[in-house]
Amino acid sequence: MPDVRTHLDTVTAAEQDPDREQPWADLGLKADEYARIREILGRRPTSSELAMYSVMWSEHCSYKSTKVHLKQFSDIPQETPVGKMLAGIGENAGVLDVGQGYAVTFKVESHNHPSFVEPYQGAATGVGGIVRDILAMGARPVAVMDPLRFGPLDAPDTQRVLPGIVAGVGGYGNCLGLPNIGGEAVFDETYLGNPLVNALCVGVLRHEDLHLAKASGVGNQVILYGARTGGDGIGGVSVLASETFDADGPAKRPSVQVGDPFMEKLLIECTLEIFAAGLVAGIQDLGGAGLSCATSELASAGDGGMHVELDRVPLRDSTLAPEEILMSESQERMMAVVEPGDVEAFMAICAKWDVEAVVVGEVTDGDRLLIDWHGECVVDVPPRSVAHDGPTYNRPFARPAWQDALQADGAESLPRPTTGAELRATVLRLAASPNLCDKSWITDQYDRYVQGNTVLAQPSDSGMIRIDDETNLGVAVSTDCNGRFAKLDPYAGARLALAESYRNVATGGARPLAISDCLNFGSPEDPDVMWQFAEACRGLKDGCLELGIPVTGGNVSLYNQTGDTAILPTPVVAVLGVIEDVTQRTPTGFQAAGDKVFLLGETREELSGSEWAHVVHGHLGGLPPAVDLAAEQALAELLVDGVGLLTSAHDLSDGGLAQALVESALRHDIGVSVRLAGDAFVGLFSESAGRVVVTVAPTDGDALGALASRYGVALTELGVTGGGSVTVEDQFDLPLVEARAVWSATLPAAFA
Repeated sequence: MPDVRTHLDTVTAAEQDPDREQPWADLGLKADEYARIREILGRRPTSSELAMYSVMWSEHCSYKSTKVHLKQFSDIPQETPVGKMLAGIGENAGVLDVGQGYAVTFKVESHNHPSFVEPYQGAATGVGGIVRDILAMGARPVAVMDPLRFGPLDAPDTQRVLPGIVAGVGGYGNCLGLPNIGGEAVFDETYLGNPLVNALCVGVLRHEDLHLAKASGVGNQVILYGARTGGDGIGGVSVLASETFDADGPAKRPSVQVGDPFMEKLLIECTLEIFAAGLVAGIQDLGGAGLSCATSELASAGDGGMHVELDRVPLRDSTLAPEEILMSESQERMMAVVEPGDVEAFMAICAKWDVEAVVVGEVTDGDRLLIDWHGECVVDVPPRSVAHDGPTYNRPFARPAWQDALQADGAESLPRPTTGAELRATVLRLAASPNLCDKSWITDQYDRYVQGNTVLAQPSDSGMIRIDDETNLGVAVSTDCNGRFAKLDPYAGARLALAESYRNVATGGARPLAISDCLNFGSPEDPDVMWQFAEACRGLKDGCLELGIPVTGGNVSLYNQTGDTAILPTPVVAVLGVIEDVTQRTPTGFQAAGDKVFLLGETREELSGSEWAHVVHGHLGGLPPAVDLAAEQALAELLVDGVGLLTSAHDLSDGGLAQALVESALRHDIGVSVRLAGDAFVGLFSESAGRVVVTVAPTDGDALGALASRYGVALTELGVTGGGSVTVEDQFDLPLVEARAVWSATLPAAFA
């Protein structure tokens, strides 16, 4: 093998041959960005520096097209209904005070493009990455969730990617021993060739255990520990998530990261023991952009100086060049800043857990990030210029020329079922549709109850975890987004996603505290897409201000389109809430025969963008349902106050009342009989927001009425639970056996 030193592109070489041609365009940089790098350095970059800037200035890592819009989230007061946030936007994950000395951290991120290229590993390493983000805050990961989007169920590419993605999510999470407590699986033709794999993790810590990503303290040692660095994932998500897929797949297909969940489990336990021993001054996980990210972000957030010996990095492939080592996104790696006197104890704990650890550098008193390779300096940069001072684009955006016509094409004129038999057939057709059918073919591949603290999981409205065995303190989390609503009106669509997730947390009895978001959109170079993004951000900001809850952080995923076809704008919103006693939560689904059934909230004729219009007519047009966040807040207060009175609660969303009744009845095979006033079709299939079906004991109707009156929430008595059918009086009778047969058959038939 030739001596790599004869080919080394050092800082000295960069100064001596300033005009050498460099592959900046191949690495995703624009001409003006390359010129800016030269201006910052006062010379051309070395190949290692060019690699670092290219991944750190990528869309995925720098948010260069979106941070002008994201900054408005910092205008929202950083307080929750319980107290102040302990860490927020800019950290690996947001951290919330949930009372009793506990804090909870949660975040949702995307791994979309890698999961298209290699479904199993793309999804698996998406889970691994978000788990390490949570771990880096000082928390023990306790649960995961997986909001997923796919093309049409019968499309060949959906048949290719869905089984692998689901297996990857389950395989990695199950091996870590983390329960998967919820998520989504949504199908739409715009996701064909560009599935969305969003992953969420929740972690728990005591207030005093919070750790931040910074390298402070001159002389402190920089330790890389975990798996060895390999050639997998070079450029990885940093590049894949920063370009548009063409009809034949991505133009560049760097290797997708390969995950080892058993190594990650050792890394988790090792890191938590290191935290407990008080041996860490700063810590960062290695995810997108790998060592380029960890070194530059730690130095930038700390005292500003760091010196790293790249030769010390343990490698799986000895042929890797320094720029490849810096770009590698190999998984299961962490970087810690440790005081010199604590290094021996740190290493001893790593050895106990069979986790390889190496001192690769130290914190310096300068303001430069210096990286050496074979005795030569290959990186000499101001770390902030790499980590935080990347380009900022004010991308042009404008309301699309087609938006008015789309909104004018409402669903009101579509043919509707008019007879009881037609209504019955429509209920069955929707229940069997890919978006509304039973998802247990997916969720049965996940361990939902490992660790023994899962209180609610899919198909409940939210996932709920107990975090204290003695007091039964717990948290609930939900993720939601209706991309069709966001296409019709991205401002309203984002608010509707927020409202639904907020409502889902409250149905279980938890008080919503804060959100994390995963904003999935098409190409930022398309003014139509940027308008959608800007409007969705504005909607989220305004919504959070109205509800009085902060944005803790999140993720942006752009270039989600194939050729010129962008995905539906998909601003996924995760809401986390707290519940004082999980043993008192309100379950989803009817619990006993003879309970009274009520509808909370008002039903209006709102059918545009609905599942009925989508499934029955293949139609998308009109205006989405109106959202009244003051009404949502009042409804949530009622649901939280109603814990102990309500015997069940299930929110109304996709599919309307009809689907909510079917799902509530099928949960425990307890039928229901209801009477609808007015237009039965509208009553069954409208998707008006701010509604929940609840049940109470036969003698508690008046108590519920008083509660609804106190909070100003509309209350309609629908009927009573019991029997073996979903019955709408004067319209139809649908046996549960028949409903379950069609509802549960769709996914198994597709993947038999």
